[in-house]
Amino acid sequence: MSIAERSKPSRKQRVRTLWISDVHLGTRDCQAERLAEFLKRYQADKVYLVGDIIDGWKLRGGMYWPQAHTNVIRRLLTMSKRGTEVIYVTGNHDEFLRRYSTLILGNIRLVDEASHVTADGRKLLVIHGDQFDVITRYHRWLAFLGDSAYGFTLTLNRWLNHWRERYGYGYWSLSAYLKHKVKTAVSFISDFEEAIAHECTRRGFDGVVCGHIHHAEIRKVGEVEYLNCGDWVESCSALIEHLDGSIQLYRLAEEQAREAESLGLGQVA
Repeated sequence: MSIAERSKPSRKQRVRTLWISDVHLGTRDCQAERLAEFLKRYQADKVYLVGDIIDGWKLRGGMYWPQAHTNVIRRLLTMSKRGTEVIYVTGNHDEFLRRYSTLILGNIRLVDEASHVTADGRKLLVIHGDQFDVITRYHRWLAFLGDSAYGFTLTLNRWLNHWRERYGYGYWSLSAYLKHKVKTAVSFISDFEEAIAHECTRRGFDGVVCGHIHHAEIRKVGEVEYLNCGDWVESCSALIEHLDGSIQLYRLAEEQAREAESLGLGQVA
C-alpha cells in the first residue's frame, strides 16, 4: 500500500471550486489514476476543466484508452450527477470540441472561455491559453514537432518515476525541472504570462486561470493575479478555491512529502 493510500482522508473536503487542466487523456503519460484519487477527495460546487483534457492530437495517430482514463470521465460524471457544475473549457489538443462550444448537457457546459467570480469578489478569466502562444497560433508544424520532443521527455519521466517508486521515493518531474533550467523555456513562460495578463487588464478582469504551458504557478503579473493549473502528465497539480475565496495551488509531490513527513513523525513518537 502506498503512502497516499495509507493517508487518504476518510471524508470528502468541501470546496467551492476545482480547476484542472492538461490531463491529456488518450496518452500513455496521463496520470489518470492519480487524478481520479485527487477528485475523490473533494466535494466541489464547480469543477473547471481548463483545456487539453482529451488529447485529440494523439488519438488521431492511434487509439490508446485504458480503463483508468474512463475512470476519470466516470468520476467527473458522478460529481456532476451529485450537483457539481462541470465547465469544460476547450484547449488546442481538444480543439475538435470547439465546434460544439456553448453545448449544455445537464450540469456540464462546453465553452471556449469562462468568467468566474470568487467568494471574495474577484473576477477571473478562465481560458486554456493557447490563444496567447505564438507557436501554437502561427507555427502549427513547430508546435507538433515540439509536442513530439516533449513526449520523449515524458517517456523518460515515466521510467524515472517507476524506479523512484520502487525504491520508496515520491513523484518528481524531470520535464518540469528542465523547464526551470533551460533559458529559452523560462523566457517562453514569461512571455506567455505577460501576454495573458495584458489581455486580462484590457478586458477588466482581476486575474486569469489558465493551463497550456504545464507550469503551475500563482503569482502577480503587474496588477493581474496569474493562476496556472499546471497539468496531470508531469507536475500533477491543480487549483483549489476554498469557501472563503482563497485559492490554493495543489502539487502532488508536495502532498506526498507532507504525508511522508507526517507518517515519519508519527512513527518516531
